[in-house]
Amino acid sequence: MNPTPADVVVIGAGQAGLSAAYHLKRRGLDYVVLDAEQGPGGAWRHRWRSLRMATVNGISDLPGIAKPSPDPREPSSEFLTRYFSGYEEELGLDVHRPVKVRSVHREDEEPAGRLLVRTDKDDWSARAIINATGTWTRPFWPIYPGRETFRGRQLHVADYVAADEFAGLHVIVVGGGISAVGLLDEISQVTTTSWFTRREPEWRDAGFDSQAGHDAVALVEERVRQGLPPQSVVSVTGLVWTPALRAAAARGALDRRPMFTAIEADGVRLADGSFLAADVILWATGFRAELEHLAPLGLRGPGGGIVMDGTRVAAEPRVHLVGYGPSSSTIGANRAGRAAVTAILKLPGIEPSQAAQAWG
Repeated sequence: MNPTPADVVVIGAGQAGLSAAYHLKRRGLDYVVLDAEQGPGGAWRHRWRSLRMATVNGISDLPGIAKPSPDPREPSSEFLTRYFSGYEEELGLDVHRPVKVRSVHREDEEPAGRLLVRTDKDDWSARAIINATGTWTRPFWPIYPGRETFRGRQLHVADYVAADEFAGLHVIVVGGGISAVGLLDEISQVTTTSWFTRREPEWRDAGFDSQAGHDAVALVEERVRQGLPPQSVVSVTGLVWTPALRAAAARGALDRRPMFTAIEADGVRLADGSFLAADVILWATGFRAELEHLAPLGLRGPGGGIVMDGTRVAAEPRVHLVGYGPSSSTIGANRAGRAAVTAILKLPGIEPSQAAQAWG
């Protein structure tokens, strides 16, 4: 069967993918969104139920339709899945699911040529792709001495459900980001915990002003411009003290220890040579970008990352990455979707339809 033609194929229907779809439809381009999930919501479908709207990190509105006022007690997974679902329906976005993209190949090397998108269902032929697959499906597990010998339970935050399952157990949490401290807060309310990080996190007494946020994004952007693997924006900005985290600190849950030197059958060997018994190791060690399906394009450079020019892959102008590097925040994802579509409109052979004038 011949591949189905489209101007643009968007891969992923989270915040970044839906933002891109909004601008593609608004500009009158022929597009399709391919999403591997069973339903709307992107990675929010998988967040733990204890992450509620009162405590979730700031969520930006999708373009064109503001999110309704949330009940602070509602799980973020439920609220945002419902918001994303209503957004797709109200705007009539062309989202196909569940569709898993297996690989992307060049049909030819011409600037006006096409890309072949192979999936577990139909194949597509596109003038450009916008990759918005995020990171949730690629949790990062560090290689650590003795990890395979541990007789307790090890899990990544991607597998976390609720603190109650750890009652009566000693839990080690590894990682220095928002997820690590948030879960330390929760788990320390039902059992004992220990916190380990490679470096002492930077704490702030208040939120970030616009300049601090801009500077942080600029640092991440410079890394991807150089072809280095992106850091998260939070790794640059540091952590903000909230009332909940101050309460966790008062309980001793945020007494950070330097990383242990090895994992043993029943616990970890500490930097000073002593031993700490543990029942659970929770790795809050972040995620990596889900880009394996782009491997046939050979986009990665010697630095291990992909050299970027805005949202565009510098070596392949037909490929845009949104929700990657500096656009991994919700605000950044919205802006990146618009920027990607603006750049794609400049490609040879891309012609908006007249419907663009009447939509949105």
